[in-house]
Amino acid sequence: MNAAVVHAFDAPPRYESFSEPVASSEEVIVSVSAAGLHPIVKALASGAHYGSTGGLPLIPGIDGVGRLSDGRRVYFGASRSPYGTFAERTVARPAMCLPVPERLDDVTVAAIMNPGVSSWAAFKLRAQLAAGENVLILGATGVAGRLAVQVAKRLGAKRVVAAGRNPASLKELERLGADAVISLNVGPQDLVSALRQEWAKDKIDVVLDYLWGSPAERVLEAILQRGLQHTASRIRYVEVGSSAGATISLPAATLRSSGLELMGSGLGSASLERVLHSLGDFLAEAAREAFQVKTRTADLREVEGLWSGAEEGARLVFRPS
Repeated sequence: MNAAVVHAFDAPPRYESFSEPVASSEEVIVSVSAAGLHPIVKALASGAHYGSTGGLPLIPGIDGVGRLSDGRRVYFGASRSPYGTFAERTVARPAMCLPVPERLDDVTVAAIMNPGVSSWAAFKLRAQLAAGENVLILGATGVAGRLAVQVAKRLGAKRVVAAGRNPASLKELERLGADAVISLNVGPQDLVSALRQEWAKDKIDVVLDYLWGSPAERVLEAILQRGLQHTASRIRYVEVGSSAGATISLPAATLRSSGLELMGSGLGSASLERVLHSLGDFLAEAAREAFQVKTRTADLREVEGLWSGAEEGARLVFRPS
């Protein structure tokens, strides 16, 4: 079969022939119709993600849409290495195959499930967001962040503050449901001041962070409260991505002076059963009322040339044929 194949962690995959997958007694063969190029796909293929096993060669891709041997159209994930989803065929466990509602097309499902579930699971499983609470999304102008704004509103958030760098996307986020936007294209202290102003209007209950690094440090600085006469409110800070840096500096006083609770949301932070439940819930919600997401499609043959390109506000989805 044809597939995108990673031979080196510092080079893009090449489109070439690869051995056919053979399903074990606990697996099924999936004929792939669409698979999204998510940031985690690149991170795993570079060997940088904590989920990388270090084995080469491998086929990248963590999820996709395809058909089973009986013709059923499914969203699926968690293929067994070295068989990822950037191929004509791959393997999956039946439990990881969810039927795709008729009203949703292959490309849309392949594009939205990974970035959409990143916020859906973070809000529901980790932060346990309650209707009427307020949310700050750090890194809201990317595909995942734009979906996170919509997800927060669907889950009943009263006020959503969206922070990001792309000015055009920030304006569009207001149309998607953001109640306020903050530009990250300012100096550190101006950013801290802008964050504190939003906190003063109505306290933030949940922070969803796709960036980490310096932007996270500014948020944590804004949380810090001076004086001994205040009562700290609970703030659940959920780290999802680290595109702005892998580490931060966190003063001890920030933890002691606030109701800050730090947690992460990703592969390994919840049981497979809870993840599957979250995937099904999000897919059902997307079928009930469509989420707005921009997509680009390309033939898998083009993977080597397109692999390193910028996302530019649209999720790239590859089709094997």
